[in-house]
Amino acid sequence: MALTTAPAPLHRAAKGPRVEPRGPRREGLAGYLFLTPWLIGLATITAIPMLMSLVLSFTDYDILSDWSELNWVGFDNYQRMFTEDPTFWHAVQVTVLFAVIATPLKLAAALGVALLLNKAVRGVGLYRSLFYLPSLLGGSVALAIVWVSMFSRDGSFNAFLALFGISGPGWVNDPDYALSTLILLAIWQFGAPMVIFLAGLKQVPVELYEAASVDGAGAFRKFRSITLPILSPVIFFNLVLETIHGFQGFTSAFVISGGTGGPVDSTLMYTLYLYIKGFTDYEMGYASALAWVFLLAVGLLTVVLFSTGRFWVHYGDER
Repeated sequence: MALTTAPAPLHRAAKGPRVEPRGPRREGLAGYLFLTPWLIGLATITAIPMLMSLVLSFTDYDILSDWSELNWVGFDNYQRMFTEDPTFWHAVQVTVLFAVIATPLKLAAALGVALLLNKAVRGVGLYRSLFYLPSLLGGSVALAIVWVSMFSRDGSFNAFLALFGISGPGWVNDPDYALSTLILLAIWQFGAPMVIFLAGLKQVPVELYEAASVDGAGAFRKFRSITLPILSPVIFFNLVLETIHGFQGFTSAFVISGGTGGPVDSTLMYTLYLYIKGFTDYEMGYASALAWVFLLAVGLLTVVLFSTGRFWVHYGDER
């Protein structure tokens, strides 16, 4: 029997352009390309100025002299800070007092309002927007100016007290009450942590509340045994952010005191004192040293907060 072979095809099937799979190297290059604007900003706006301030903290630079006239003083700025500058310790005291009082009260107000707004009632969206509105103006000069006008001797707050026969002082001009007005302003701007608390409350299973109601638990027991443990990661997150924000207070203290920290240094926040030393007294070297001590102190405080979190923060994947 003769063997026959199939005839060869007259032409080969047409093939499209060969597409090589994108490897991880090309994907990484594309990622760095998109990150380039941020990396440039990080280097020019953050990293390089930080390194320059670290160098200046070991000099007596006065912001008006030429860089060629820098005089190295070693650790003299740091030694002066801790041993020869009582105003430094006063600014630390004012800042710590402000943060210790304002932060927990602000978080308590935010959580309380979030619990009230976590209801399916008519107009709740409008109420949430109104409560969040002050935070949109947080840290603004205009808001601080409004606060000064409200709590001045002839302001609207004293006008309200006058309806009850009470003669109020000039709150922002009285050293006994000036810091209290700053604390009240910080508490009033609870909108941002309130929104975060609302998001956390939405994640609490309704079945847990229903089971607790069957067991006869009241509202307080539900809050203590269900809401707080499940919400503890959100509380921890807000606590860290608001603590750092409390130590960074500047704008309201600057506007209310007119940039001096008065009256009688009662509103002399640490960042305001740093600003005065750098841009009013032209002691930029000393101000740079103040900034680095502040950075290390806030970083150490953050580490302490994270170390305590393992005792009271409960995550969903834990047994």
